[in-house]
Amino acid sequence: MLKLLSPRKWNPLKAHHRTPLNFLVSSHKSQSQFDLSSSGCSSESSNFLNSLFSRTHDRFFSCGYSSNPRNLENLCGIGSGFLRNHSLVQSKRGFCSDSGRESMEYDVVIVGAGPAGLSAAIRLKQLCLEKDVDLSVCVVEKGAEVGAHILSGNVFEPRALDELIPEWKHEQAPIDTPVSSDKFWFLSRDHALSLPSPFDNKGNYVISLSQLVRWMAMKAEELGVEIYPGFAASEILYNKNHEVIGIATSDMGISKDGSRKDNFQRGVELKGQVTLLSEGCRGSLSEKIIREYKLRDKGKSQHQTYALGIKEVWEIDASKHQPGFVLHTLGWPLDNKTYGGSFLYHMKDNLVSIGLVVALNYQNPFLNPYEEFQKLKHHPAIKPMLEGGTVIQYGARTLNEGGFQSIPYPVFPGGAIIGCSAGFLNVPKIKGTHTAMKSGMLAAESAFDLLHEGLKMERYWDMLQTSWIWEELYEARNYRPAFEYGLVPGLALSALEHYILKGRSPWTLKHGKPDHEATDVANLHSPIHYPKPDGVVSFDVPTSLYRSNTNHDHDQPAHLRLKDPLVPEQVNLPEYAGPESRYCPARVYEYLPDDVGDMKLQINAQNCLHCKACDIKDPKQNIEWTVPEGGGGPGYSVM
Repeated sequence: MLKLLSPRKWNPLKAHHRTPLNFLVSSHKSQSQFDLSSSGCSSESSNFLNSLFSRTHDRFFSCGYSSNPRNLENLCGIGSGFLRNHSLVQSKRGFCSDSGRESMEYDVVIVGAGPAGLSAAIRLKQLCLEKDVDLSVCVVEKGAEVGAHILSGNVFEPRALDELIPEWKHEQAPIDTPVSSDKFWFLSRDHALSLPSPFDNKGNYVISLSQLVRWMAMKAEELGVEIYPGFAASEILYNKNHEVIGIATSDMGISKDGSRKDNFQRGVELKGQVTLLSEGCRGSLSEKIIREYKLRDKGKSQHQTYALGIKEVWEIDASKHQPGFVLHTLGWPLDNKTYGGSFLYHMKDNLVSIGLVVALNYQNPFLNPYEEFQKLKHHPAIKPMLEGGTVIQYGARTLNEGGFQSIPYPVFPGGAIIGCSAGFLNVPKIKGTHTAMKSGMLAAESAFDLLHEGLKMERYWDMLQTSWIWEELYEARNYRPAFEYGLVPGLALSALEHYILKGRSPWTLKHGKPDHEATDVANLHSPIHYPKPDGVVSFDVPTSLYRSNTNHDHDQPAHLRLKDPLVPEQVNLPEYAGPESRYCPARVYEYLPDDVGDMKLQINAQNCLHCKACDIKDPKQNIEWTVPEGGGGPGYSVM
């Protein structure tokens, strides 16, 4: 029999231990004996349900996210109330086996349970309530749970949330630490020079974004959105007219050699009239769609430019804790040609977020962003804040820095790209959550109008251009490219833009080379010698990886693929000194001697934090990041 679980009260600090589909199999039968065929369920549906149980029993029952008892019924394509009253009700979700995969149909399929994807899902269901329309909305998330792959600073501007859920302050949202002070320092090796802060964080909050999206997922499910963590969208589905009709999740239970293991399960096709891609920065499907439909050309946009953010969350001594204290820095440990800076935010409960952001158009192939971050924590003005504390979590993620100039045309046949997959980060604000959320809301409104009134999805592009997103990013468009000329000219041009022109300059600066082309050959630079970690405020990579809760099944095909396996040894190592061994913050890439002493690249895919730096920075664009088996990767809870 099935035993339904009652929803648990949401606790943001313990949210990563929720039951995923709100059910347990309490029968003493084996999974293979669990059968619904006698209830009137079709053989296809019955087979899929049986496979779902075997597929999720060990992996999801202790680490997923869901508070909606209908999720199992909906995921299995059976009608409302089936599992509760054991009777089959007609459902518009169908199954097909033309491709050998089970298929489910929705009105809207959303890839990624981040701020943009969940905002889109919530807004769609709000419109359904307002207009008395029933649209089915599904969100698929590659992390083992909602929030597991979410990492951000994060000083949160609530503007979009005010529009989406105006009553959030009364709904137990994990947003309760207002910014209390705002500092901006220029660091030299031994000193910190206080500068006028260019940030206006009045009314903003220091939060954990991974906690916020968990809360948003709960609000979405209350509205009837179906959220399925642990399923990685690995393939775009097209119709005969080459229009997108949904996505397929990755197969499970494939060994490294490509053979099928005993627990093999085919992926599932999730078909939608509208597909929204909300994969975050450098989304693999989003990038494919941008190339395939030439969306940068259509939007007359430049290439995207990126940065790598490396972050730790510390628990510090209560006597040092200042809730809401916000600090940003420029300068050391980075050189004057490398754009980047650090942040330090005091959260609640004696927690502090500290991180370093390094633009990935840096030139020196010997630069190691992870080691630069370890150096930062030893600065005389930073180290005293951390001493005596304990690191709770570690992680890394790339972020879009192209801004206004790099926004592609976001609509493709059958759907749209939203959030950081399109690149709405406001670089001088160092904020992108509010713009990502707003883009999801606008896309949802366009999708609703398409499905309900027959209007065009292209309205999303028009709505973006008349929204406050566009105004905000246009005013901020010249800050990031100003630093192409170096730190001092960049500061001067940024000051001119901020204090005098206020975004009204008659010119629009262009970005320099794509990040992978900016890397110099090794003989133009000297190696950088980094100090050994002290184990007190600085740490080696294995120690940090342990704190990221990263986990992948070792026996699966590597999701990091080399287009040409000869490039690492024939090009990257002799010409660039093997930069992949340094720009990766998780030691995924190592050059090790083989049996005859020749250096060969070893890929430790199980270490991957899903940051996407390799996909961006590899000099020859030879590394392709693809999704691993669903549920793998980091397990963030307070990032």
